[in-house]
Amino acid sequence: MTKLSYIFILVILSSISVEAQQMFQNYSGHDIGNPKLQGNFQFNDNLQQFTLAGAGYNMWFERDELYMVSQEIEGDFILSANVKFLGEGVDAHRKVGVIIRNSEDENDVYVDGVVHGDGLTSLQYREKKGDETLEISTETKAPEFVQIERIGNEFIFRISKGNKPLELVGKVTLEMGNSVLAGMFISSHNVDVIEKARFWNVRLEKPAAPNVDGYQSPSPSRLEIIDIETGNRKVVYETETHIEAPNWSRNGKYLIYNSEGKLHKFDLKRSVISEINTDFANSNNNDHGISFNGKMLAISHHIEENGNNKSIIYTVPVKGGVPKRITENGPSYWHGWSPDGKWLTYCAERNGNYDVYKIPAKGGEEIRLTDADGLDDGPEYSPDGKYIYFNSTRTGMMQIWRMKPDGTKQEQVTKDNYQNWFAHPSPDGKQMIMISYLSDVPAGSHPRNKRVMLRLMPVGGGEIKTVAFLYGGQGTINVPSWSPDSKKVAFVSYTY
Repeated sequence: MTKLSYIFILVILSSISVEAQQMFQNYSGHDIGNPKLQGNFQFNDNLQQFTLAGAGYNMWFERDELYMVSQEIEGDFILSANVKFLGEGVDAHRKVGVIIRNSEDENDVYVDGVVHGDGLTSLQYREKKGDETLEISTETKAPEFVQIERIGNEFIFRISKGNKPLELVGKVTLEMGNSVLAGMFISSHNVDVIEKARFWNVRLEKPAAPNVDGYQSPSPSRLEIIDIETGNRKVVYETETHIEAPNWSRNGKYLIYNSEGKLHKFDLKRSVISEINTDFANSNNNDHGISFNGKMLAISHHIEENGNNKSIIYTVPVKGGVPKRITENGPSYWHGWSPDGKWLTYCAERNGNYDVYKIPAKGGEEIRLTDADGLDDGPEYSPDGKYIYFNSTRTGMMQIWRMKPDGTKQEQVTKDNYQNWFAHPSPDGKQMIMISYLSDVPAGSHPRNKRVMLRLMPVGGGEIKTVAFLYGGQGTINVPSWSPDSKKVAFVSYTY
């Protein structure tokens, strides 16, 4: 390799690495109100976590003293973070949280979602410049996750404690500029003390404008990986292009996602992206996945046939090649390989009803496994091959179900007030992850551009834990995306 080639490769790798960190580069730190002791912050590039240190007499009355790390943002947005004080602290009324301010002026209009040292949690706000601070409190103490959403001049504060779904604390209407400062803050409530706090999973997400169609104007994307044990999320790739549905390779070295009809491989070690050759299949959707032995890839490619555009399932070597057609009829949307590689399972529309089917991986006659009214979707084998998990609207809500591979013994797995889609069992067979919409989303709808949750459930039943709150939906986690060691999950979040 020539020296020039080596430098060129380094430049490419460096630029991709920077791109994955782009969302954090616009943050800067400021002392508000000229506190006696100056604050500072550090950013951990590897974990993508912020550590803030700051002082200040308080955030109350008609002026504030605090340390803030923020960036300027316009219009509507969702500001979220996990937060934790570091150390025992000095004053029970020290404060930490997410904040939106009109400016850096100490007495300006602001709203925050604040957690005190003693656990008190509240929405604080100043209605006019120089006014005293007001608050709306909740009985829930010391939540781990805080979120403020701006919709016009309405500001909504939500929290999560103990991996529960979001709880609404309160909402206020404030006259703030279209452009504001949004970020994180800390105030020690003691002019002679510096307090510290850690912030992780920090996200600023821009929802689609009310008149924007998510399909006509698809959003930019963030390819993320979450550590299931720690809950820490890491953005590994940001792009203005809309990408969807990452699969994790069986050797753990790369992810496969679809974008603009093509399939792409993301090398996790080098952060290098390459297109997978699928020959004529250049209209692939987000229903694709790798066989258990890691050799084959199932894809769902749209074709024009008999005057209709429909999705057809094909298989192709995972390294690329000429796809082999598997399903004769469409639309057919792949969702699972059997562990022995002999079967594919999928959602298909036949005679006006969407049901779960399976078909030999080499091709042949399809077998219908469900026949309930409404939508049955997302079928995926458990790693031991004993069950097929799927989601169904048969109860009026979209819930997770499972059945034997021959379609018998169909039983409901989730029974709550959320629309639950795409249950993916972990490779070790111990738990499954799913995407959940709020109940106001129609049961049979899986739209883009929604506030959604990723939730984790033991395969044998038990408490469901929320592991991520994000802006996404369709394309976020449609297909199997666990790391081979069952420790991490890849997904896509979106922002405009």
